[in-house]
Amino acid sequence: MAASPIVIENLSHHFGKGNLRKQILFDVNVEIPQGEIVIVTGPSGSGKTTLLTLVGALRSTQAGSVRVLGDELRDASPATLEKVRRQIGFIFQQHNLLGALSAVQNVELGLRVTGRYNAAARRKTAIAMLEAVGLGQRIHYKAEQLSGGQRQRVAIARALAAEPSMLLADEPTASLDKQSGREVVDRMKKLAKDQGCTILLVTHDNRILDIADRIVHLEDGRLSNFSDSVLANNQQMMQLLADSRQKQDIGAEVEAMDEAAFHDRLQEITDEAVRFLDATALANDTVFQAMLEQSLFAITRKLAQLVNAERSSLFLVDRPSQTLLLRITEGLAGRQEIRIPIGSGIAGAVAASGKSERVADAYQDPRFNPDVDKMFGYHTKSIMTMPMFDRRGDVFAVAQLLNRRDGQAFTEEDEKHIADLLASIARIFEGLQVGRRSALKERT
Repeated sequence: MAASPIVIENLSHHFGKGNLRKQILFDVNVEIPQGEIVIVTGPSGSGKTTLLTLVGALRSTQAGSVRVLGDELRDASPATLEKVRRQIGFIFQQHNLLGALSAVQNVELGLRVTGRYNAAARRKTAIAMLEAVGLGQRIHYKAEQLSGGQRQRVAIARALAAEPSMLLADEPTASLDKQSGREVVDRMKKLAKDQGCTILLVTHDNRILDIADRIVHLEDGRLSNFSDSVLANNQQMMQLLADSRQKQDIGAEVEAMDEAAFHDRLQEITDEAVRFLDATALANDTVFQAMLEQSLFAITRKLAQLVNAERSSLFLVDRPSQTLLLRITEGLAGRQEIRIPIGSGIAGAVAASGKSERVADAYQDPRFNPDVDKMFGYHTKSIMTMPMFDRRGDVFAVAQLLNRRDGQAFTEEDEKHIADLLASIARIFEGLQVGRRSALKERT
């Protein structure tokens, strides 16, 4: 079996001498196999960029061993260091573009050093890569004519164009908006998968953590497992995040949205939660429940608004216990939790059958439990209850709307309107649940 492209053993590094000596890295050990994407997180000044420059043969190794692409970098000859650098694509915070050259010429320069492209191939490849990062209309612009984000895209295009054996990136998305950043990291991920490119990436950008095969944490010059670090040091941060989620009043925001905007907002909430769960493999119950509560509230508030209902509720199907979990978040102060057996009551019947039900007069239906009304001071009349299906066609949630404000029974048109929305948000909501289950499995 071929050796891993990056093997670091007992690496230590310092700057300065005598009284000014400061140690930056302490006994770092890590191995990164071919095609793996590893993200390094950590506070500013923790040694992340120093580690990157040592792996990239841009700085001399002082103590320990750094083997990159089969070559030992400690005490290596200048020729060996240059050979290693030619196989690596670099993306650093400073764009390092040559001001006298256009965007396409800067990318061509990166291709020239590989020695694998003639002039025509260099130009064609450079243009294609600039188009891929959204700069097809600015290939002849010089650096001073480009914004900071555009310069970063040129630097990224230059690093990716030659399909290097290894990519080292320091905050590659720092100057990019959400869409551009996602496009860039997706291209990196494709490079790793299709070409076997090994990627070592330093970032503070939580939006891109999901591309990593592994996340490590560097703090005070020492490397640790990312999730262990989070568990050990960030409980306070977790609680603050949960408190922030719980205190957000999104009721007015939701009511002002049309259906498309509501769908986008819910997707943002879910994406944030799933990225958090996938990246850290940490299903912190407090944080997860706060994120889940926000999604539940947004859904129930919007459902009621769409058909002018007084209230709406959302039941979650708990298959292991064969119950429905009801979180009543619409129209009540505080949070209440009720469990009912699947098959019991109107909601339980819908969970069991997978078929929607409309009831014109709840008190005439033997499945309705009037004790719930007594408990909360309601008088329920009309009810519309509808299932939500996962990708396998199983019911994983049940939505229930109570009492049209005009006093009429819910109609077939109401049902169709809600069904269309439920089909759309079911995939989003299921993703949140799957994300948590994956994280819990990872922990165990």
